[in-house]
Amino acid sequence: MTTATSSRPDLAAAVTPAVEIRLQALLAMAIGVVIVGFVGFSHLEAVHNAAHDTRHANAFPCH
Repeated sequence: MTTATSSRPDLAAAVTPAVEIRLQALLAMAIGVVIVGFVGFSHLEAVHNAAHDTRHANAFPCH
């Protein structure tokens, strides 16, 4: 059995902490937009009411 070596540097070593933090923040915002978009435009009454009640429970005005 032979071992293949790669001439590419390890990608994990190339990612700096600042880039990693920005990537994590960007992914968190994207997930948030998807969740808010789904709940905000959902035609399912149970999903809408759950979000509505959660907003009121957290003292966040929604209407």
